[in-house]
Amino acid sequence: MNTKLTLTIEQTIIEKAKSYAKTKNRSLSDIIENYLKQLTSDASEKKHSSLINSLKGSFKAPENFDYKEELGKRLSEKYL
Repeated sequence: MNTKLTLTIEQTIIEKAKSYAKTKNRSLSDIIENYLKQLTSDASEKKHSSLINSLKGSFKAPENFDYKEELGKRLSEKYL
């Protein structure tokens, strides 16, 4: 059974999403419904958690490593 849902979304996002849906020959409702199905499915959670678990411990940062500082440097290099 389908139920109507009202969402509040930024106008520019809505326009881009409608355009995207049109290029895929799908309705925006269909795209959002499928996204929510994927987001809430148990298989999706297991897939994501197993991927994350496989990456744990694959990188050892030095003790004095400052993540925020490093991120700031990299973003400055990229965008400035």
